[in-house]
Order: sequence, then structure tokens, then C-alpha cells
Amino acid sequence: MSSASSCLLWPFKALWRMVAFVFELTGRLVAIVLGLVLMILGVLASLTVVGAVVGIPMVLLGLMLIVRGFF
Repeated sequence: MSSASSCLLWPFKALWRMVAFVFELTGRLVAIVLGLVLMILGVLASLTVVGAVVGIPMVLLGLMLIVRGFF
């Protein structure tokens, strides 16, 4: 590609990078919020003996989503 065409395309490349950054940031935020909700529901379910079978894996899944959202 010549320098003239890359000079003409830089606004589109910058816009594409900005949109990709916003989507990545939104995805991370959704993962963190969903992980927090799963952790809260898992703790509430674990208050009963029967619910602990489902609650503990929910807490672990929520924790993994939060870690994935931050890193």
C-alpha cells in the first residue's frame, strides 16, 4: 500500500480501533457484573444444604468471570 492510501485510510482505522475498544470494555464490564450476580445468587443458594450443590459451582463460576473481566 502506498503512503497516500494509508494517509487517506487512517480516520477509518482510528474509528475501527475506537469501536473495538468500546466493545472490549463493554464486554469486560458485562462479565464483571454477571460474575458478581452469579456469586451473590450462589451464596444465597448455598444457605440451604440442598442449594449448596448448585450454589458452590455458581460462586466459582462468578469468581472466574470476575477474574476474566479484570485480566
